[in-house]
Amino acid sequence: MTSFKVTVPASSANLGPGFDALGLALGLHDVVEVQVIEAGLKVEVFDAGAGGVEDVPTDETHLVVRAIRHTCERLGVRVPGLHLRCFNKIPHARGLGSSAAAVVSGVAAGYALAEREPDAEAVQLAAEFEGHADNAAASLLGGLVIAWCEDGRFSAERLTVHPSIRPVVAVPGVKSSTAATRGLLPPQVPHPDAAFSAGRAALAVHALTCDPAVLLPATADRLHQHYRASAYPATARLVRELRDAGVAATVSGAGPTVLALTTDGIIPGSVGVEGFVVSELPVDPVGVRVTPR
Repeated sequence: MTSFKVTVPASSANLGPGFDALGLALGLHDVVEVQVIEAGLKVEVFDAGAGGVEDVPTDETHLVVRAIRHTCERLGVRVPGLHLRCFNKIPHARGLGSSAAAVVSGVAAGYALAEREPDAEAVQLAAEFEGHADNAAASLLGGLVIAWCEDGRFSAERLTVHPSIRPVVAVPGVKSSTAATRGLLPPQVPHPDAAFSAGRAALAVHALTCDPAVLLPATADRLHQHYRASAYPATARLVRELRDAGVAATVSGAGPTVLALTTDGIIPGSVGVEGFVVSELPVDPVGVRVTPR
């Protein structure tokens, strides 16, 4: 392909207890239009990251460009020049996998330029940028993913989400840094907390694929969320209020967005959502797709 469009979904990682292991693809999409040109690089950015303090670079340091270059190098493809138009609907630094989506769009573009379909190596290429594969694998594969790393090799398996699950996100106006919130995590956790989270992560897979009735206990976490609560008190408060109201709510990724896993798409009226933009986002079952322009 010399002219094509890459559509990539947002994602929510962890889903409570599945720290760096569980990811869910969501129906909010970035689109990158790619055209091969005779020489040089031209990058245009629209929506998130375009203008103001959120400006993203439009040179070789742009994350999509870096991912394309990295993938083309690994696949042995030479590209004379590129023109990219990036339409960013996924908000940046909100815990919805915007950086992973950018990387995945670049990896998918590299595969398209090589006239190949993404394979297991695509997960590795995308996860190398992130250091973990939960968001990247969800954006790449769609649905629910279980991700892991062994001897530096990232892998993921995709599972089908139960059709009755209707995710709702509450996105605040403030940002959060993954690096900063990871710095709040202790180097060690108590053994009972680790055992609790292992059991609940296993239950989360069952709840998300087979039995949504147990979503509330399945999304309980003792591994990471309470350590990060000081970084986003409004998020922690909303998660707590939702769970007290019987809604399976978690911090989405590194936050500060809140993910509510509902079966009716409704946030109870008794829960205060001031300062958040609330919307229902369906599960994206497909993941990244490439279509000719």
